Amino acid sequence: MRSAGFGLIGCGVWGEVHARTYAASPSAHLVAVFDRDQERGSRFAREFGAQTSYADLHDLLADPDIEAVAVATPDFAHTEAVLAALQAGKHVLVEKPLAMTVDDCKQILAARDANGVKLMVDFHNRWLNPFVHVRRMIESGELGSLLMINIRLNDTLYVPTKMLSWAANSPPLHFLGSHVVDLVRWLSGAEVERVFSVSRSVVQQGLGIDTPDFYQSILELSNGRTAVIENCWIIAESAPNIFDLKGEFVGTKGSAFVDVSHHRMIEKYTQEGPALLDALRSLDQHGNPLGSAAIEHFIDSVVRDTAPTATGEDGLEATRIVEAMEISARSGHPVNL
Repeated sequence: MRSAGFGLIGCGVWGEVHARTYAASPSAHLVAVFDRDQERGSRFAREFGAQTSYADLHDLLADPDIEAVAVATPDFAHTEAVLAALQAGKHVLVEKPLAMTVDDCKQILAARDANGVKLMVDFHNRWLNPFVHVRRMIESGELGSLLMINIRLNDTLYVPTKMLSWAANSPPLHFLGSHVVDLVRWLSGAEVERVFSVSRSVVQQGLGIDTPDFYQSILELSNGRTAVIENCWIIAESAPNIFDLKGEFVGTKGSAFVDVSHHRMIEKYTQEGPALLDALRSLDQHGNPLGSAAIEHFIDSVVRDTAPTATGEDGLEATRIVEAMEISARSGHPVNL
């Protein structure tokens, strides 16, 4: 099997997952990286074996050895980078959300079609084994007819105050909610027809960060089922995990419950405090994290010239739902999609 050349745009937290995956994959190699922080980009290039670190995005996109790029910039900076990459004729894997507005998503899809390249959104929870098992239960009829879904994906206050410098530019619905609404669509096989959301802004406003603390939402689906989702990032930093991801799936014949974050498969107690280790994250024998299955899927789709899942259309729908939820929270009324 051949090896495809990849470029990385954005060398932050998730950019490292991309870089490590391409460096370790027999089907891909990291050609070059770009980050607005040139020192960080140079460090990434050295650490993960990239040929070069570009100081200009368009120089990276002009590199003939790069067949595909990963866009791992902050949420609000996706559109410019994705459009530039598509227009340069590169296949693109972009972190969620595809873009912050429906109009930007539509512009991206048009650029994909005009240039005949692949586009995938990294909704990587689709590749988590617990959710894969639940999808099989639903599709096989083991749970009967699915009636309701409850999913929460929350973060501790560490994320918007310390991990991200741009929390004010990406509310929790975009940063967290886009993952969850995609899971609802993917697991249920239904579209979201109506949303009602509420939101409050107390904790982070007091810290000088102009972004909501949380959203709680009810989604009505096209098959008559419902989903309740919760997204916040003000959980106390003393929590044993940086994130809280749990799901309940209730059908006419049975129920399934998923605990991705607090399953207690591995517990750690040190002077730094308690921690529930991420047992779903793949490690090599030296304890180094391996790549995301979603990224590996995209590599395979490029190398084999097959269509990736988690498409641009999925990204558009997630942003459409998130936009409706924001409108509902502001207006206090349900919104039909």
